[in-house]
Amino acid sequence: MLIDPAGQPRFGHFATPVTDLALTRFAYTTVMDRPASALARYLHFKQFQFVSLCHPDWQIGVAIADIRYAASAFCYFYHRATNNLDQIELLKPLSIGVKMSPSPTAGSAIIRGKQHISITPSQYNWQLQLKGTLLNGDLTLHGEADASALALCTPTGYSGFTYTQKHNALSLSGQLNYRGTPLDLSAALGGYDFSAGYMRRETSWRWGSISAQLPQGRFGLNLANGVNETGANENCIWLNGSKQLLPPVAISFNRANAHQPWHFSTADQRLNLQFQPAACRQQRLNLAIVASNFRQYCGVFSGELILENGEKLILNQVPGLAEDHFARW
Repeated sequence: MLIDPAGQPRFGHFATPVTDLALTRFAYTTVMDRPASALARYLHFKQFQFVSLCHPDWQIGVAIADIRYAASAFCYFYHRATNNLDQIELLKPLSIGVKMSPSPTAGSAIIRGKQHISITPSQYNWQLQLKGTLLNGDLTLHGEADASALALCTPTGYSGFTYTQKHNALSLSGQLNYRGTPLDLSAALGGYDFSAGYMRRETSWRWGSISAQLPQGRFGLNLANGVNETGANENCIWLNGSKQLLPPVAISFNRANAHQPWHFSTADQRLNLQFQPAACRQQRLNLAIVASNFRQYCGVFSGELILENGEKLILNQVPGLAEDHFARW
């Protein structure tokens, strides 16, 4: 369980995924150390789940987010050769009719509309079911037997926490159609993100992600800054299922013109990558209670990184994602 018997989160990296967040145990307090009200406990909890599918010819992103005031979802198909991004968005006020999985290893997150999305973790595997005008299919992302997912909990704000679980470069099985055309999954890899917790009222992050085939094998990368505040970070690579943690990463880009190259680097120069954006999935909302400035870019990474054993990996226009996000929730 994530929350200990004293009502406090267990912080740091976990060797295996947390099976139960145990939210009812959490001793959530105000900044004056008084127990938070039932309404605050409900409204302040945020959760989202994201699945990405990466193929040399295309990229798919699927997400469901519940911020209590509303739930939203998106689903897109990006075709690299034409640079065309085809997408569908869903918005459910007060999260009515939306279900979220209470665990990263069990349960289902479901939203219905013109694009039905169902995300079902099952131990280390994740099942994705899609039904709608854009995408139809039923497929499984296969986790590793040694449970090499990144699982991390960090303090957030004065009395909150954020738990995140991510796993990239996963093999796929099943079937998937884009607007009636079957997609070949044999050369595709997948990744997922389960994030939940009592996050800051205003939250922002920068993020980069890869699930791709390199000459050395299946390669996954997760890089982030801005959301993990204290003591640990979620930066890591996967090579043929083996996970290696990375130090903090600096992510620089021109927000006024984010289609210019981004730069990802570590202080020890173990990682030095450039990301060239191509297409963008974007949403801007500025309402009385909530706001979101979200940009997720499909593009390619180039550069180099050094493994723990000293081996150098060279990336040359490897497909991936980068994201810049501000949320008031």
